[in-house]
Amino acid sequence: MLKSATLADHIPFVNSERDCELLRTTYSDSAIVRVALQSLSKLRRPFSGTSQRWLDAEIDGLHRWPEVTQEYRTYIEGFPGYDRIVDDEFRRKPAPGTVREFVNAVLDACAAANPSWISVPQLPLTNDASRNKINREMAAAAGLWVADRGFRGTLILPVIITHHEQLGLKTARTPRVGLASQCYDLAAAKGVWVVDSSLMDQDGSRTLERTKFPGLISFHEELASSISGSPLLVGGPYWGMNLVLWSKGLIRYPAIGLGNRYQYHLAGGHFQQGKSRIALECLRRLVVVTRDLQGWLSDSLKKLPADDPAYLEFAGLLSRFSILLQGNNRGQIANIYKKWIDSLASVPAAGRSVTLYQQLSSSYVLGKSLSDLPEKGTARRPERVAKQLMLVCL
Repeated sequence: MLKSATLADHIPFVNSERDCELLRTTYSDSAIVRVALQSLSKLRRPFSGTSQRWLDAEIDGLHRWPEVTQEYRTYIEGFPGYDRIVDDEFRRKPAPGTVREFVNAVLDACAAANPSWISVPQLPLTNDASRNKINREMAAAAGLWVADRGFRGTLILPVIITHHEQLGLKTARTPRVGLASQCYDLAAAKGVWVVDSSLMDQDGSRTLERTKFPGLISFHEELASSISGSPLLVGGPYWGMNLVLWSKGLIRYPAIGLGNRYQYHLAGGHFQQGKSRIALECLRRLVVVTRDLQGWLSDSLKKLPADDPAYLEFAGLLSRFSILLQGNNRGQIANIYKKWIDSLASVPAAGRSVTLYQQLSSSYVLGKSLSDLPEKGTARRPERVAKQLMLVCL
């Protein structure tokens, strides 16, 4: 892989040693790398030499409290006042002194690792306003912390969506945009990170194109208009919507996974082992690796000219299919995703949305000529993922 002459805007989310390996081999040109505070001590070499550090204490894990892992419980219990922050009554009427003690401890722990960016402690959004006061109070405490400690880095305000209904209608978005703008000012933040943790942008459901994608785009548009200055805007991680937002100029930094986790998962959860997948570059999507997929690839070759890039890709996958079945395919996915991002980054910013549309349109046309994938759910049609993203590019 050719190294970029300048640092790239994508932000990998690093959580494990395997992530660090892919960061070094595939994404070493990343300007910023985001790492969870509780993961930092487990990583021997978490950053490349040129990437800046963004530490997040993952306070969002309190959203699911007390249904969290023992590891997360032990971690969060290390911050004084956590037991009050998780109390619903306290959240409705937060005591500033207690909140400030908690926030100071969290931010001090992050600052000890000398990062360039630190996330403001915030709870994820809900369908009501029950967390508005506690989030404002934590943002205000973060602002005081910056002044007291003389922190010269950058505070990033997390805005974590937990259900698409929070973005679907303007009547739902407006108060949440207002809250984010208030917290941004209170914290003296310089950036905002927005992610919809409920968004699976490859599942093929009709609600993606009807409400979820348009609602997320509108939220970013309205948030950008409500915040003064030139904030550092981060979006994702997703599979494609982060690239749509980036190409439309609504975020500066697309947050990305490293061969997996193209959806944001709140901290502290019990996660099951996911299915083994590979990326199909020509279709701009992921697929599950099964013996049935091997048959689908063979059948697809019969429908494609031998000089078609898709033919060459599918033939290459078939030639090493026994290796792909073993399940260690994160490197394959990470490399293809990196090529996709680089292809967009090579285009002037004003032309990225058109370029992305053209890429997805080509994938859509190709997918229409192929038979159903051996997938369950609503994304069986090969062109489904490309089509839905294509519709919101321009």
